[in-house]
Formats: sequence, structure tokens, C-alpha cells
Amino acid sequence: MSDAAELGAFLKARRAALDPTDLGLPAGVTHRRVKGLRREELAQLAGISVDYYTRLEQGRAKNVSDAILDALARALRLTDGEHAYLRNLAAPQRREKPAPRGVRPELQQLLDAIQAPAFVFGRYLDVLAWNALGGAVAFDFGNLGERNIAKLSFLGDRGKELYPEWDAVSREVVANLRAEGGRHPGDPEFARLVDELSRGSAEFRALWAEHAVVEKAQGWKVLANPVVGELRLRYETLRLPDDPDQGLVIYHAEPGSESERGLRLLASWVAETPVTRENTRPI
Repeated sequence: MSDAAELGAFLKARRAALDPTDLGLPAGVTHRRVKGLRREELAQLAGISVDYYTRLEQGRAKNVSDAILDALARALRLTDGEHAYLRNLAAPQRREKPAPRGVRPELQQLLDAIQAPAFVFGRYLDVLAWNALGGAVAFDFGNLGERNIAKLSFLGDRGKELYPEWDAVSREVVANLRAEGGRHPGDPEFARLVDELSRGSAEFRALWAEHAVVEKAQGWKVLANPVVGELRLRYETLRLPDDPDQGLVIYHAEPGSESERGLRLLASWVAETPVTRENTRPI
């Protein structure tokens, strides 16, 4: 899908997600056969013509101004992440550099020094590096396998085995992936990844069609660990200043919780178990 077509699909999806009554529209206006706002209603809220907004949704508008994008973001009540995604899609096409397949040695040293589960992901939700405890929490030992969070979540059974709350995690993964793709509109490798996921998973296709956009930042994950059982962990994501495509994710448990005790036990197990990065599979 071209950037212009994706922009139109995103606007249409976000328009359909709005409840007219939340926007103060008269009750009589809300009787409709489809969900969300009509084009003319959104155009009025954004202060633009219906014809111009229609051309936006149809992928026929060129060089959309920042003022119009900001007005649409306000009218659609977009989050900061969704607003950034909208701007990225509307930006002029640019030549992309290939995504790095690894991390700087100094960053790997930092990972190894962190006394908590941690890993670094890249542009396409590829896992680029991790520390030993991060491997023990969320990686398979003895299987190199695929190093892409989205593929592992949707292609095969591993995601559902790892995440007891897979329905919530799967939505988060798709919204994260769309946010990452918005940083590099027109990237052919990203398009190939989405095509592979769409062909391999009906669940992915359904979630992708919702056009949800959420940049990976912080939250909770419940993980089924084969060594210590279920772990409920909070994660924080830190973008790297010299490469915003890469994010450092660190997990931690609530102080005094069963999950904190489980992490301590897992750390002891890691210290006693010889593991190399070559025989782990990130997920």
C-alpha cells in the first residue's frame, strides 16, 4: 500500500472509531448506519472543505500542510503517537538507509551490566541484542529461531505459550509495529514483513486492519517462564539518542512481589547455567 493510500486508510479508521456523542453532536445527527463520524462532520470539525478531506481519504491529496494535519489530529482526538504517525505518512517520500542488524559493542556491554532482564529491538521489531537474564525471561534456550517479535507472536504457537494474556499482547505488538513502520513510510522491507504476517495469520490481518498506533513505551507483561513459572513484570522503553529506531527495553518486578522472588531465583539459575547468545532465541 502506498503512503497516500495508507494515510487515507488511517484517517478512515480513526474517523470510524469516534463516537459522535462524545464530540457534542446533536442527538439527531447520530442516527446512522455505520459507526463513527461522516466525512462532512469531520471536515467541519477540522475546518477544511469536504472535497479536500475526501481527496485525503482517497489518497489524492499532495503536500498536506502541517496546519491541516494538526487540525485533523485535534478533530480525530489522536494521541501523540498517532499524530506523529499521521505526520510521517504525509511527509515527502525520502530515501531510507538500511536498518542495522546489530548494536554497538558498548551497548552490549551496557546490557550485560544491567541487573534486570533487558533487550534492544530495532526498526522492524527485530531483537538485536539482550542480556543473560533477558534471555532467561523471554527467550528459548537451545533454539536460535526467528528474531522478530511480530513473527514470533503471530506465526506459530510460541507467542501464545509465552504470553498468558496473548490477546492484549498481540494488540500491543501490532500497534507497536504500525508505529515503527510510520517512522519509515515506503520502506519495502517493512512492507514485506507486513505481507508475510498478513498471509500467515488471520489474527494479524484483523488487528492490522484496525490501524491502531501505539509507540512502545511502558506497561505490564505476564510471561510464562519454564524455570520459575508465571512472572508479572513492568517494562520501560528508552529510545537511543543516536539511533531512534532502536529501543532499550528493561523489565522489573514490583518490590516484594512473587515475581520479584521469581526473578531472583531465575538470576541464580542463569548464574549456574552456561548459556551463550548463539544458542538462545529471542522473543
